Amino acid sequence: MPEADDNGQKNYHLDIPMKNPEYGLRGSSAYDWGMSNRLARVFNPDTGRTLMLAIDHGYFQGPTTGLERIDVDILPLAPYADALMLTRGILRSTVPPTYQKSIVMRASGGPSILKELSNEEIAVDIEDALRMNVSALAVQVFIGGEYETKSINNMTRLVDMGLRYGMPVMAVTAVGRDMERNAKYFRLACRICAELGAQFVKTYYVPEDFETVTASCPVPIVMAGGKKLPELDALKMAHNACQQGAAGVDMGRNIFQSDAPEAMIAAVRRVVHENWNPAEALEFYETLKSEGAEKKDKAPSK
Repeated sequence: MPEADDNGQKNYHLDIPMKNPEYGLRGSSAYDWGMSNRLARVFNPDTGRTLMLAIDHGYFQGPTTGLERIDVDILPLAPYADALMLTRGILRSTVPPTYQKSIVMRASGGPSILKELSNEEIAVDIEDALRMNVSALAVQVFIGGEYETKSINNMTRLVDMGLRYGMPVMAVTAVGRDMERNAKYFRLACRICAELGAQFVKTYYVPEDFETVTASCPVPIVMAGGKKLPELDALKMAHNACQQGAAGVDMGRNIFQSDAPEAMIAAVRRVVHENWNPAEALEFYETLKSEGAEKKDKAPSK
């Protein structure tokens, strides 16, 4: 059959060989399209990095300071993040379906802060995650913890389900109170998670030899924000982590417990995606903080 529009004007670009589409995220060359597409929602394709806003603390410690009202205090920050890390309860109850950024959903849980935290189970069905159109699932892995093997098994089961449906899994390296936080430990924990199939790993920053942690992990590492620090220290930590190989940060308390959370997340975004140094970012934060205070002062009384 002749082509209906065969008018002699077609251009097949015979001088241009077809190229396979590339997505340069570390360790992702063998993934299916759906898996890579979800990862591209989490990691900005232009920079290869992500700014995740972690607000999942309530799954084991209840209404954390700064997270008492997600609708009031967190949703104004959400547009600045590349991804929200949260639980399915908060996603369904509080985040509007018009939100267009990616979601990394907490998939493990069980014990509260009153019990042994490493005794977790998989707490989300993969089909429910697909129904909610999330971009990745997060699971806690307790290397060296009392229930180490159980937590690793949680991760590998989730990875198997994720591979079946094109859903990436982020392994979160948990550190017990009595464990030393150093590069040797994090090299061990991150490598185990990557070897057993996690598509990316969330881990803590350490000032000494952090670049060996990122170099020895064949998948992207996202830096965990950890406890609340002074703003300059938090900006330095984010900057150093990214310069030493991290593919972004997943900050929570250092943003939503800041004196000016919106200014802080905007400053962290410049550090992650534009390589601003900490001094520049702090000045930016202080300016936005001051402007925010002025707006409040000028706001009409109700």
